[in-house]
Amino acid sequence: MIGLDFVYWLMGLYFGALAWRGARDAANPRRWTTALFWGLIAALMFLAEHLPNKVVGACVVALALLAGFGGLGRGGYAETGEAEKQRESQRLGNRLFWPALLIPAVTLAAALGLKHVRIGGTPLLEPANVTLVGLSLACLVALAAACRLTRQTPWSGVEQSRRLVDAIGWAALLPLLLATLGSVFEAGGVGQAVAGVVRMAIPVDNAFAVVAAYALGMALFTVIMGNAFAAFPVMTGGIALPLLVGHHHADPAPLAAIGMLSGYCGTLFTPMAANFNLVPAALLELKAPYGVIRAQWPTGAILLACNVLLMYWIALR
Repeated sequence: MIGLDFVYWLMGLYFGALAWRGARDAANPRRWTTALFWGLIAALMFLAEHLPNKVVGACVVALALLAGFGGLGRGGYAETGEAEKQRESQRLGNRLFWPALLIPAVTLAAALGLKHVRIGGTPLLEPANVTLVGLSLACLVALAAACRLTRQTPWSGVEQSRRLVDAIGWAALLPLLLATLGSVFEAGGVGQAVAGVVRMAIPVDNAFAVVAAYALGMALFTVIMGNAFAAFPVMTGGIALPLLVGHHHADPAPLAAIGMLSGYCGTLFTPMAANFNLVPAALLELKAPYGVIRAQWPTGAILLACNVLLMYWIALR
């Protein structure tokens, strides 16, 4: 059975490759600390469940210190010349998008078509994590397709992704860390505190008012925390489940889906979502560091308003 262990091992191999290649990159003035940063993450992917909690915590603190004191740097990367890039762009055209489009397509196919497949009575994909496993398989398929399309090796894909990851730096881990923070907040009772505030602030018997509080709360918490995955357990545990599902008997599936979409709207508003909003501005060398947010916030505001109406109509009809 292919389960989460496969996902962690795959990520561990990738981060290990980043660490190994970073240590050999003499053009990076911080190559050893950069390699140590990615190497620690690789080690945690392989060994975290077998290590004492204090050791894992020490590794996390070390990662924070390396990032906080500027331990990550950029080096030299194997890149083709500008003329060759132009020739390849003209040759491939829009086919360059095919590997990227394969990722959602293969993930959906795995989640819907392989979840019932069994070999000798054992599920092919771990039932509890079929989507995550499917996403990992989809990334491998997309890498193979990209290599075939561009006539490059898988190592070229790793090298070019290293260039992008080094440009993003520690912010590449921000979604993972913030999602974990959301779980910590929920375990600490923040969701119950939010529910108490909502009960005092709005009439909980008014379904539309509670729906608006949930959708807007998802966006607001995402703005504060920088990630909808961090906001989801807090707002869903505090508002959606007890008030909308429990009290108003809302359908939890569309409620949660549109709730996450509302959180994504908040992502468009906040510099805390650094890898979405600040990193692109840096990579494109925009004069305005918040230019991406200024361009996209009106779309996010319109979509958030539509989410409130859609959530009320679908989940509570």
